[in-house]
Formats: sequence, C-alpha cells, structure tokens
Amino acid sequence: MPELPEVETVRRGLDKWVSGRRIATVEVLHPRAVRRHVAGAEHFAGILAGRRVGAVMRRGKYLWLPLDDEDALIGHLGMSGQLLMQPVDAAAELHLRVRLTFDDDGPELRFVDQRTFGGLSVSLGGAVLPGELAHIALDPVDPLFVDDVFVDRLRKRRTEVKRALLDQTLISGVGNIYADEALWRARLHGVRDTSQLSRPVARRLLGHVRDVLNEAIGQGGTSFDALYVNVNGESGYFERSLNAYGREGLPCNRCGSPIRREAFMNRSSFSCPKCQPRPRLAR
Repeated sequence: MPELPEVETVRRGLDKWVSGRRIATVEVLHPRAVRRHVAGAEHFAGILAGRRVGAVMRRGKYLWLPLDDEDALIGHLGMSGQLLMQPVDAAAELHLRVRLTFDDDGPELRFVDQRTFGGLSVSLGGAVLPGELAHIALDPVDPLFVDDVFVDRLRKRRTEVKRALLDQTLISGVGNIYADEALWRARLHGVRDTSQLSRPVARRLLGHVRDVLNEAIGQGGTSFDALYVNVNGESGYFERSLNAYGREGLPCNRCGSPIRREAFMNRSSFSCPKCQPRPRLAR
C-alpha cells in the first residue's frame, strides 16, 4: 500500500503537469474505478469536463485536485493504483481505468489500477478540504502539524505504539514500512504501550517519523514491485535505505544482530532483537 512518501511524490508530479489546465474529456473504462462516486460514472465524467484544475493537494494517503476553486477530484491509489501522465497517442495500458484529456492537447492523465482497490471520485464543495477526508489527521510533514498536540494525544492512548502510528485519526500517512523504520531509529519495539512513553521519548519518536518520511520523499518513495511508480512511470529508491522493513535475517545496520520478523495485524513487523527489545510484561 503506498504510504505518504509515495503519495506525496505523485502529488508533486501531478501538480507540475496538471495544475492550471482545463479538463476536456473524461473516459471511464471500468466502473469500479469510480465506485466511490455514488452518482455514477456518467455523472463523474460530466461534472469534470470543462473544469480547470488548481494546485494539487494531499491529506495523508489521499490526493485531491481542486476544480475551479469549488469542487475536488479525490484520488486514492489503493494497493496498485497509478496516476500517470502520458502522451495522447500512447498505447493504452492493460489496466487503464480512467482517462482525462485536456483542452491544450498536452499529456493526458490516466488512472491505471491492476487490482482496482483504488479509485477516483468528485467531492462537491471540497476544493479546500473534501468532507470525505476531514476525519483524517494531519501528517508530520504538514506545516500545520502541532508536535505538542500529537505527543499529548499519543501518551493518552492505551495502545501499542506501532498501532498508534498507523492510526490515521491520530497521525496520517504513516504505514507499515515507515512505522518500522521510525521505531528502529528510535530503538523502540512496536508493542511498547504508548501511555508508558515519556514526553522526551515520544518527541524523539516523532522526530524519527518525520525524518524517515522526508528522506523517503526525497528518494521518490519505496518501490518493492512495478505497481508503485510516479507520474512518469519511475520507481522510488528508498528501499536501498531501509534498516528494518523487509530485512528478516539480515544484520542490523547498527549492532549486527539478525533482523527479526513478527506477525502484526495480518502483516509483518521487522525490528532488531537487541536494539529494540520487547518490553517486559508487568508483574
């Protein structure tokens, strides 16, 4: 699942290529791609035609394109969604779901999604912030994010610290990969109780989360397969900088101990058994 760095990389590419352009035509090739637009594919296409796109925005793992400073086109990549800029005469991709052309005859925007878990929809009146995304918390690279508020809310939770990092109502954009990486840097095991974190430890963890996200954005995100690419079809290369995630059995880059893998919420967590010992059970 693309996380904040991957989605931010796509947002920046879209902002460069579509901001200020006017949509000419919209073609929906698979209805599932617009299933969240409850008025249907025909309404979706009709309401977009003729609209001018503003500066592309993001909240957590969601993107939106303001339309004439009024409505918004929301995009979510899901597991395999891609938003690609392609020449108008380029051959259609195998899993092309939605195609948007522009009135300047320049590159068109294509939504490609192999597994069809992602999707597009229009939010009426959602140009500033779509109501569908209002419940999602700010992310730590957002200039409006307030560190003290996050630290206070984190320490009031009675849950495991990794579960808290994945809670999009507490802090958005952090998924499995970057949670593991931040916890490795902070030398914390993911099952640590958030209520037991001191303020300095919580602040240090937040700093590592922010650093990991910014570094990953700088490297175009993490690509483990061909499904995540930027708007130009290029893969990210933060995978080369991973210290924990996906490195089961490989030596820890800090102490040399073999990285362990543990089951976590139908997924996997990766950590160093020496640098990130499991907390002792209370007696």
